[in-house]
Amino acid sequence: MPIPAIRLTDANSAPIRDDGDYVLYWMIAHRRLRWNFALDHAIDQARRLGKPLLIFEPLRIHYRWASDRLHRFIIEGMRDHAAALAGQPIGYYPYVEPRAGAGSPLLATLAKRACLVVSDEYPCFFLPTMIDAVKDRLPVRLQVVDSSTVMPLREADRTFTVAHSYRRWMQKRILDVLPDAPRAKPLSGAKLAPFPGVEAKILKRWPAADLNALLAPGGLASLPIDHAVEPCPETPGGDVEAARRLKQFLANGLPVYGDDRNHPDRRATSGLSPYLHFGHISAHEVLAGVLDREGWTPNLASPANGKNLGFWNTSEPAEGFIDQLLTWREMGFNMTHRNPRDYDRYEMLPDWALRTLDKHRRDPRPAIYTPEQFELAQTHDELWNAAQRELVTTGVMHNYLRMLWGKMILHWSASPEEALEVMIDLNNKYGLDGRDPNSYSGIFWTLGRYDRAWGPTRPVFGNVRYMTSDSTRKKLKLKQYLIRFGERPGSRPASLFD
Repeated sequence: MPIPAIRLTDANSAPIRDDGDYVLYWMIAHRRLRWNFALDHAIDQARRLGKPLLIFEPLRIHYRWASDRLHRFIIEGMRDHAAALAGQPIGYYPYVEPRAGAGSPLLATLAKRACLVVSDEYPCFFLPTMIDAVKDRLPVRLQVVDSSTVMPLREADRTFTVAHSYRRWMQKRILDVLPDAPRAKPLSGAKLAPFPGVEAKILKRWPAADLNALLAPGGLASLPIDHAVEPCPETPGGDVEAARRLKQFLANGLPVYGDDRNHPDRRATSGLSPYLHFGHISAHEVLAGVLDREGWTPNLASPANGKNLGFWNTSEPAEGFIDQLLTWREMGFNMTHRNPRDYDRYEMLPDWALRTLDKHRRDPRPAIYTPEQFELAQTHDELWNAAQRELVTTGVMHNYLRMLWGKMILHWSASPEEALEVMIDLNNKYGLDGRDPNSYSGIFWTLGRYDRAWGPTRPVFGNVRYMTSDSTRKKLKLKQYLIRFGERPGSRPASLFD
């Protein structure tokens, strides 16, 4: 079956060439070999044309926040792909740019012999700009495929501002969308013409990445990226690790998700956000895993009511997790897709939030910290410092503490604009799930996006929802968390102080 038409967009008007040598899949966001509409479409086109398929997975150097941490996570996924495609008729060409601009003509060079180019639609960070920059330089059709979310990006005709309205809209449509899922195992029985190999002259100029060498100790040292932001060994990248974590969560985390997800000591969250961000796992696969575990069938669903419990008629923990996956995550994609140029601008906050923050911008702050002090976890607040150290050392932050983290940055910054800048920079520099529509939602939520005005009016916050470390300590189980990330000799990463 072809992929849903709503997920396919022609990025240029160049022709599809029946006389080309292969179909080229330019894998830039949905970095996985299963549950991937873009890969499904590339395979379908290769079958239709009777041509081989080449998967080209590049990693560029020149993007903001490029670091050993982000590079290694992506390259670990490339290693999984190389192993999975060994012995397959499909060609695989991983390329890691050695210096800025070195790989810029490579896509166009590969496209010269292609029938068409298929790529990923991802409505955030530099990827839309990159598509725009190359689309008219290619001699063949460039088609981009939406495979980031369960609800198609183009299904919505408006930008949603609160969860209830998005949830109600989604509930009315989700049962019609669910059957149109990507293939779980698209490589199984693909029966494509074998790819003969990338031309020698291309490989001479742009050698395929030596993935094992890049992943060896010191393997990234020659690349002009930020080496101070070190990899996170406890969170390796790739499809294989993503699948393992999903299986572990379904068996152990999901049953206690409702009671334990907000408690850092209990570690009941899925840990899948980095893998969703880098495309190493699909939201479709995660949802299917949850619904299969629950023994769910469509006839169990209730009429749409916009509530976060009761529609799916699964266990309460499963409904809570599905709401995070299908409402809160996908509402962020709705925002970035419909506002591609300004989703990350301060002015995109709701009018009520802009008014109240402006009214209180001159209120005295209990403390004002510099961006460097925030980065080095040098505030007076033990819990905030611990959350920042978790982000710096592990590449992730506990979901509840991320809310507190953002609220306190607002409280301790000279202006809300400066607070937003600090949040974006720290989250995107250190977070494995940063630079993502979902993490922009979390950051902007701390300033009022997707929320309402709250009382009483408070200094600095005005009517933006208020949180404190003292109230958080009373709600959450934090003993082990503070032992691990609290300040103690040797607790700070040495690379931050070199």
